[in-house]
Amino acid sequence: MGKALMVQGTASSVGKSLLVTALCRIYRRRGVKVAPFKAQNMSNNAAITVEGGEIGRAQALQAIAAGVEPTVEMNPVLLKPESDMRSQVVVLGKAWRTLPAGEFYRQKDVLWNAVTRSLDLLLSRYDLVIIEGAGSSAELNLRHGDIVNMAVAKYAAAPVLLVGDIERGGIFAQLLGTLWLLSPDERRLVRGLVVNKFRGDAGLFVRGIEILREKSGLPVLGVVPYIHDLKLPEEDAATLGGRTHRTGSTIVAVVHLPHISNFDDFDPLSAEKGVEVRFVTDPAGLKGASAVAIPGTKSTIADLTWMRRSGMSDAVTAFAKAGGSVVGICGGYQMLGRSISDPEHVESDVEHVNALGLLPVRTRFSKAKSTSRAEAVVEQGLPGWMRSLAGLRVKGYEIHNGETSGNRAWLKIVKRNGRHVRIPDGHVSRLGRIWGTYLHGIFENIPLRRAWLESIGWPGGASGAEEFSLEKEIDRLADHVERHLDMRLLDSMWMER
Repeated sequence: MGKALMVQGTASSVGKSLLVTALCRIYRRRGVKVAPFKAQNMSNNAAITVEGGEIGRAQALQAIAAGVEPTVEMNPVLLKPESDMRSQVVVLGKAWRTLPAGEFYRQKDVLWNAVTRSLDLLLSRYDLVIIEGAGSSAELNLRHGDIVNMAVAKYAAAPVLLVGDIERGGIFAQLLGTLWLLSPDERRLVRGLVVNKFRGDAGLFVRGIEILREKSGLPVLGVVPYIHDLKLPEEDAATLGGRTHRTGSTIVAVVHLPHISNFDDFDPLSAEKGVEVRFVTDPAGLKGASAVAIPGTKSTIADLTWMRRSGMSDAVTAFAKAGGSVVGICGGYQMLGRSISDPEHVESDVEHVNALGLLPVRTRFSKAKSTSRAEAVVEQGLPGWMRSLAGLRVKGYEIHNGETSGNRAWLKIVKRNGRHVRIPDGHVSRLGRIWGTYLHGIFENIPLRRAWLESIGWPGGASGAEEFSLEKEIDRLADHVERHLDMRLLDSMWMER
């Protein structure tokens, strides 16, 4: 059996996911057979495993850092919020039920079984499993239903690193207060503290480290400086408001829907020199835009209603009618059509709504959910910028309910989860300026991405573009963390178990 190490936090967004990503890469480089694990995640930014299962985007990235294929066992329970009070529950990669928050905790026995079986399997296959907690370690009102923090640490007998975010302020209250709220048996599992996202002169925090040691009785493994301009996929849409993209003359305005999902579809655009990706919530945000993009969403009808109430639907329609380029991916593609029907109440009690009417397609929801890694070929005889791409093979992934019908598909899906198929996808307007697809990751295909950018006025061209390397960016993160953590002490925590 392998060994376990756990990273828990004082709150959400303190940097747990990136630290686990870094540690997976660090130990992989040292020859350790390592894998990530997060018992329960909450995110609409999902990834698809090779078998067609959904897991959190962070666990997929961590698996890449570890040099292994992502599997559903790495994130056995995934919550995909559909509203403030309800989430779709994905268990071992497949949609299980849609539950209100209160009902979720009554399903603990079923979910805990999936968690422990998954963790046992990973421990049997790997030398080291690095476990990520969720939110705070000390959510006292949720302790009875815990399947992701201390309950997992106890099950795996895993030493715990407790991470605090100094950028938020109150680092002593974060770390020491969390320790104080833990029960004695939980506190004994915490073996060290990490101060994350430090800005400025670390010499000014020497006394701070001493105070943490004195009052906690635990070692501080390191003060990790804030890492700037890290180009790795974000998992939480809450980070988008503070997310910085380079400025550029070619501006892609992405509508920040209330239930936005898979917003990292647009990261490859912002990696190109001279391209600015701007997430917008009101019509004023479209000013100066070269193109508008409507992303995926977990609640298409609810977000379409928000588009109308906020004035975004009128603004996007006016932009398109003035000759602007508009793209929709997944739920955004559904919104571009003429109508959306939900006779089985998959999303809501609303059975039919008119959509934006920018593409002559109609969507009908069904309870069957498509989740697949996919390969597709660009069709022949397409209008505008797509014409030169005929025959191009592209890759991506699908996560959607429902089918969208029309008569101008611009892609033909030829492979799903390794199986050969022939399925039309997407739609394009008569002049090629407005188009949509169910294929997430479409902009990771370089020839297509650059052809579209050039069609909206991007002057960069291939010679002016910067090549993005996910592997190099993970290595940069790992190098940064390795420099600032006491790795010898960390090794001793799990190796001596």
